[in-house]
Amino acid sequence: MFAQEIIPYLVVFAVIAVIIWLFRVRAAWIREEKHPVIQIGNGQTIGRRAEQDDYFATTTTSHGTIAVLADGISGLANGRLASTLAVQTFIREFAKLDHPRHLSLFFSRAAALANGEILQALKGSRGGTTLVAAVIHDGMLHWGAVGDSVLTVFRGGEFIPINQKDIYESVLEERFLAGEISKDEAISHPKKKQLINYLGYEGFHNIEIGREPFPLEKGDKVILISDGVYDTLTEVELEKILFQNISSHDAAEQIIDAVESKQKANQDNATILILEKGW
Repeated sequence: MFAQEIIPYLVVFAVIAVIIWLFRVRAAWIREEKHPVIQIGNGQTIGRRAEQDDYFATTTTSHGTIAVLADGISGLANGRLASTLAVQTFIREFAKLDHPRHLSLFFSRAAALANGEILQALKGSRGGTTLVAAVIHDGMLHWGAVGDSVLTVFRGGEFIPINQKDIYESVLEERFLAGEISKDEAISHPKKKQLINYLGYEGFHNIEIGREPFPLEKGDKVILISDGVYDTLTEVELEKILFQNISSHDAAEQIIDAVESKQKANQDNATILILEKGW
């Protein structure tokens, strides 16, 4: 008799438990939609260099996922020191970020701090690094870059360039457009690939920052690469790998395998990071 009397109560409790569970599932789904998981792939090779001067890191907070890649300048001493300090500074400052609306200030502040810390650590010695940093928040790409490492978005089989390279070639292009030099002089200039801005430089200029966040679409891959990748592989070779239906991790590893397969005698350090929004 007692069992029969409590059955209705048990049914009610069961229904309430199911409702609570459904609300929790829905809340988790909403959080996932607002802050989707970002798939991250990375690959790296030392190439034919004596030391690995590339350094990278990624982390995720409530304000998004950040990926940072720095390429220590091989022609200068202390490239590894500079790239490591730069990346660590950006990751540390991102962890301190109190609101996404401050992302633009974050990039400029982190770059200034990194430049200062590198100069202090060098103590008058020569050294420096390029850097590219990407933050994905609410489906938007925020970014900052200095030097000649590349940030690009792979969409529908094609690359969408995001940053510009801080190299002397850009100055030569401006001089050509101004009529100061000929096209042949601009193309054949021996110092056209020389960096004109980087971290660890006494004359450091402001880091380039995206004026507006870049809206990402389904299937987009955000790519960060050092010059050891793009100087070795063509866009067609990169596209062939990235267009496959494989994980970001597998794509990054295949790209590094392709770099190593070239067996270049002077192969530079090569690093790639791939960020893809989970849908």
